[in-house]
Amino acid sequence: MGRNNGFRWMSWFSARMACALIAAAASTALAQNDASAPAEATPASHASPASEAASLVVKLPLEQQVKWLRNAAQSGTLEQMDDAQLVALFEAFDPLTVPRYIEEGPNGYPSYEFTMLRQERIRGVWPRRPDHMLVRLTRDPLRIYAKWLPGGPHAGQEMIYDETRRPDQMYGHLGGIFNIVPMWASVNGVLARSQSNHQVRDLGIEFIARQFLDEGRKFAAVGITHPAQIEVKTLDGVRVIAFTYETPTGQPEYYAKKEVLGLDLRHPYFRTAESYDNDGQPFERIVFLTITPKTFDDMAFDPKNPAYRF
Repeated sequence: MGRNNGFRWMSWFSARMACALIAAAASTALAQNDASAPAEATPASHASPASEAASLVVKLPLEQQVKWLRNAAQSGTLEQMDDAQLVALFEAFDPLTVPRYIEEGPNGYPSYEFTMLRQERIRGVWPRRPDHMLVRLTRDPLRIYAKWLPGGPHAGQEMIYDETRRPDQMYGHLGGIFNIVPMWASVNGVLARSQSNHQVRDLGIEFIARQFLDEGRKFAAVGITHPAQIEVKTLDGVRVIAFTYETPTGQPEYYAKKEVLGLDLRHPYFRTAESYDNDGQPFERIVFLTITPKTFDDMAFDPKNPAYRF
């Protein structure tokens, strides 16, 4: 999984050359780092501050790389890079830069709404179409409303979970033309597991970040410190910098034999996740299409909400 020394040197050199071409739009993020960058990264008077600082960012110590990455994401600098620049930059980062960036977060929002595409292999069957879902979620306490949107195999279903009411149960209906009577069901029961290998509590972008950090500790323990591949991918219109991790033994020691995680270019969380089993077959694919911080009143998590079909 590691790179040989010659490849690492070429990746580092390529990153410096690519980053030197970054447009002046990066200046906002870079200026925020100037005060804390070491003297060797101070741009020469004859050079563009943006291009010179960007070309030297790979030489910064770990903490400064993390800070630079955060500012570059927030300012839009990462989004403005082309694919080659992004790959070269992330190839050259310290192996701990991305994990530390994710760990420091924030990995999500106290209250937000998102839409997602989700496919999971259930009892050996890979669905032909992904579920398209709208989810409203708040934390502290955890409350969730989910609706399966048109276009997916379970369109029309709805579910509410409120840990302040019944922490071990969720309330929902199967939707469809019959709109089966809503009922309470265990979060670990047969009904819940009929469509997902996860609990309802796992919904949200935070879960993928936590899983990445947990698996990363296992990787480090066996000497895996660098992704097998770094690339730019666009999945269902979502452009991400994607990291492929391959584990030495696969399941059940690890969550997946191969995992491809797509990092958002604006925030320290993942927008996409693709998981493969020991035979190389996909068993899970998630794409967060939209993520919007929002506040909700109590009716957002009440089955009596007239906008819902409970």
